[in-house]
Amino acid sequence: MASNPWWPSSSDDEEEMFFANAVLRAGQILIEEEEEEEDFSSENVITTRLRINRDRQGAHEKLVNDYFSDEPLYNADIFRRRFRMSRRLFTRIANDLAGLDPFFTQRPDARNYEGFTTLQKCTAAIRQLAYGTVADALDEYLQMSARTTRECLYRFCHNVVKLYSKKYLRKPNAYDVQQLYQAHEARHGFPGMLGSIDFSGVEYRRGYYLADGIYPSWSTIVKTIPYPEDEKRKKFAKRQEAARKDIERAFGVLQKKWVIVAQPARAFTPKRLRLCMYACILLHNMIIEDEGWAICEYDENASWGNTVPVDPPQQDLNSFSLTNDFTHANLQQDLVEHIWNNVNMVDGDGAEDEEE
Repeated sequence: MASNPWWPSSSDDEEEMFFANAVLRAGQILIEEEEEEEDFSSENVITTRLRINRDRQGAHEKLVNDYFSDEPLYNADIFRRRFRMSRRLFTRIANDLAGLDPFFTQRPDARNYEGFTTLQKCTAAIRQLAYGTVADALDEYLQMSARTTRECLYRFCHNVVKLYSKKYLRKPNAYDVQQLYQAHEARHGFPGMLGSIDFSGVEYRRGYYLADGIYPSWSTIVKTIPYPEDEKRKKFAKRQEAARKDIERAFGVLQKKWVIVAQPARAFTPKRLRLCMYACILLHNMIIEDEGWAICEYDENASWGNTVPVDPPQQDLNSFSLTNDFTHANLQQDLVEHIWNNVNMVDGDGAEDEEE
């Protein structure tokens, strides 16, 4: 039988070299796609498209009459439900984008016809994020093709992250941490989750996470008690599980508000997926601030500190202290006592639990 010219010889060395080269090439392709610079322009894409004479101006006028006129058809509550934010915040974002990127301004196209307005482009992006719709679902209302709608989405996310990430995706500074301490302890009764805490002379120098039973017994993890036997432990388990569910609920709220997060991804590159995710988180934080629910105020001059290199011996010591199950048990017991004493001091005989 004649050998296949497209397949290497039966030599083990040649076969290993063939597969090694194939794996190497596949890795190079993935790296190239990951590091590829985003190109939002479609000038280099030559396709045959059906020409449709869309009424862009009529769509803009309808959008203004529906939501942005002095006496819009739909009131502020409906606007907030469909745009996920107030008209005030939406207008602010639209104006900022128009000032940053000429794409979000109205410009004539190659035929010298006026293009889409800032409101149309921003509405197209927000509706995709909010409802997770396919790109051509907005054609009838905004008179916008699927290609342009997708471009609006990716440019919107890219520029929103560029404009607002310094403020709304920032790391918490010392003041922010203190505010978060107070807010979380007031609601759930768990102190010191983001830093050191002192119980009856015992200092725990690190913060901790609330977790369920599948996590290891580390000093930075406080698990629930699966089968509490006395009232103290029952109280602790109830408060711990309630606080943990509140934290887990945060991502559920994000998915409910921005449905694109919960649906299968349609973007072509990981970078675009990241930008969409960052934009949703960032917009959520902006909405919280706009509605007056923000816990921490932004301080442009605040310092976040510098990262100090840690030598290997200190790394080993840190690793040991993090995985210390003895500290885990002590912290859990001290928190049991703290929750019990704090609740009794406030609620007396535990009437709050009966009402819940």
